[in-house]
Amino acid sequence: MQGTANSVKQARLLDESDDLSQFRSSFYIPKHQGQEVIYLCGNSLGLQPKAVASVIDEELDNWKTNGVEGHFNGVRPWMYYHKSFTSYWKDLIGAGEKEVVVMNNLTVNLHLLMLSFYRPAASRYKIIMEGHAFPSDQYAVESQVRLKGYQPDEAIIEVFPRSGEHYLRTEDIEDQIAKAGDELALVLFSGVQYYSGQFFDLPAIVDAGHQVGAYVGFDLAHAAGNVPLSLHDWGVDFATWCSYKYLNSGPGSVSGIYIHEQHATDRSFPRLAGWWGHNEQERFKMEKGFDPIPTAEGWQLSNAPVFSMAPHLASLKLFQEAGMANLRSKSLRLTSFLEEQLMGVKGYNTVFSIITPLDPKARGCQLSLLFHERGKSAFDWLSQHGVVADWREPDVIRVAPVPLYNSFEDVYRFAELLDQALSQ
Repeated sequence: MQGTANSVKQARLLDESDDLSQFRSSFYIPKHQGQEVIYLCGNSLGLQPKAVASVIDEELDNWKTNGVEGHFNGVRPWMYYHKSFTSYWKDLIGAGEKEVVVMNNLTVNLHLLMLSFYRPAASRYKIIMEGHAFPSDQYAVESQVRLKGYQPDEAIIEVFPRSGEHYLRTEDIEDQIAKAGDELALVLFSGVQYYSGQFFDLPAIVDAGHQVGAYVGFDLAHAAGNVPLSLHDWGVDFATWCSYKYLNSGPGSVSGIYIHEQHATDRSFPRLAGWWGHNEQERFKMEKGFDPIPTAEGWQLSNAPVFSMAPHLASLKLFQEAGMANLRSKSLRLTSFLEEQLMGVKGYNTVFSIITPLDPKARGCQLSLLFHERGKSAFDWLSQHGVVADWREPDVIRVAPVPLYNSFEDVYRFAELLDQALSQ
């Protein structure tokens, strides 16, 4: 690899000057043969914050000590547990207190939100989304379309990259939305595309969708905690995300939903109803007649899964301490440094190439490496030598240096090992 000595020295200098470097010690780093792995898989499952155990222990102690009365006693009474997260969302996703609630899991929430926002009528029945969206999104959209009496082939419009390209041009998305026009009921995109790593121009997509009278929503599974978001100011109608990737809250952990205030405060807005979304002051009267809370909380169905939410709380406290703007600043530098190191690897642009946008504003921390040959063997070699990354069929290795716990030396070491792998 070209410039090895200078690169490792540069990496260490960057780590020494990194104001966020101390957060690495707040996480458990897995080990391989007694040494910390190079963990570049936070886009799939974030690492465990060390504070998780103590937060869960607090809830276990509340249960042990108070039993059912834990709903009203303890450090964080379970009756109001979902409210523990309210203060975090302005910085993380640009949402107001009435617009967000933590509940359920990602695909469950996607279905609930589509039942509210995909309401086809007469000729307005189509949905537009990116081609090759994550399978859960594809399946959810297909099933929702069928539930409403349409066939996927007639109701779903997919936007694909141009021939020979790997990510979408914003103007092509806008053109497809404009072309669908009055037939379009819903625009549903991811925030960051899981395969290519492209950070879509969300404000432009919102504007294009609203111009033709469609609702616009996003699956932010790969965006929340990764890229800067201003959902309220952009006019996004709804969004949902998971918490186990960049938000480091554990496998299968809770999801969150965002609903723009104009919809969230509208009690007549259609939704599936549940006891926990009912007027808090009237909830225990146990009477007929759903009276929704006039916030995103009105979309809740059931009481909080406390033991799943506790790790989420531990992680979000770290985000609050670090600040999303600071994390984005480091992420831009860290991912650019990874890009520079990869360009020095023998085989760059012959054996493999980067298919994530090279414009830093159009990506998060993930770079997707498309292998033209030997991709799986290189991935297996890396895994055997202490690298945790992500293989996606048929020929892509995804790597994501996460600013909360990855270092510049991690990035350098990965590129060094990739160079070695391709030399075998």
